[in-house]
Amino acid sequence: MTVLVTGATGFVGAAVARRVMAAGDAVRVLARASSDRRNLDGLDVDLVEGDLTDPTALKQAVNGCKSVFHVAADYRIWCPDPGPMMAANVDGTRNLMLAAGDAGVGRIVYTSSVAVLGLNDDRSPADEDTPSRLEDMIGPYKQSKFLAEAEVRTLVEERDLPIVIVNPSTPIGPRDIKPTPTGRLIVEAAAGRMPAYVDTGLNVVHVNDVAEGHWLAHERGQAGRRYILGGENMSLQSILGDVAKLVGRKPPKVRLPHGLVMPIAYLSEAFARLNREREPMTTVDGVRMARKWMFFSSARAESELGYRPGKAIDALRDAVTWFGEHGYL
Repeated sequence: MTVLVTGATGFVGAAVARRVMAAGDAVRVLARASSDRRNLDGLDVDLVEGDLTDPTALKQAVNGCKSVFHVAADYRIWCPDPGPMMAANVDGTRNLMLAAGDAGVGRIVYTSSVAVLGLNDDRSPADEDTPSRLEDMIGPYKQSKFLAEAEVRTLVEERDLPIVIVNPSTPIGPRDIKPTPTGRLIVEAAAGRMPAYVDTGLNVVHVNDVAEGHWLAHERGQAGRRYILGGENMSLQSILGDVAKLVGRKPPKVRLPHGLVMPIAYLSEAFARLNREREPMTTVDGVRMARKWMFFSSARAESELGYRPGKAIDALRDAVTWFGEHGYL
């Protein structure tokens, strides 16, 4: 049977596509004409060219599919013009869900994000039911994912679409070709260009565990229900320290106050606007998000789906190894 995976040219989508193929299903991929397709090298996939704003391409992509994994998203912390991001992440998600419903697709897994969830002020791990509001979302990416998941929930309720929602935390591992903002952080740290850190925390998970969580949600998840796909809660200092040890460098020891980093972020963004070919290493939204400790619990996915994430150090090791082997360092 054929399974559509959107975003398969990207980091998480490539891992999901490989997991679906390992289960014995044929994979169809929706990819933009301009997409970097290195993550599809060596994969026998059916390619449909188009994007989430193209109704004809969406109809062609879902035709004859038994399932859909909607992983594709415009993921950028630096987004001077949020219009295209909103169109892809919100309107595109709704368009694809409706096309899949019209085509009679039996199962849909929608890749949301822990970015849409609330956080606890005491740094204890948040879960799927921790309250959040649109006004709590920092930056266009979080806002777009919040609105997109709201669209999905509405479609489940009003159209009875068979959509399971997964909320990955911070995936790390091989094939982060872009790389993602977190991947860039690891590259800079492994290359010795991260001498200091800010006081924040992330939930780190291997991208292959996230892909496995997608498959488990497909097999066992409840329509309309959220499942956090996370791993270990770690301070940024610990993450950078582990990366430094993996490459034989000294870990950063200087902690920068958020108030000191914010002016640097404004200057970095100003320079990026002048030099349009380069993204800023530090962004205002990134510093605002770093004030929050993004710790999460995957207890629901573990109990209901049988999700079993591995150790964060293995994800970091695989990421550093891949970046090194592919010339990023």
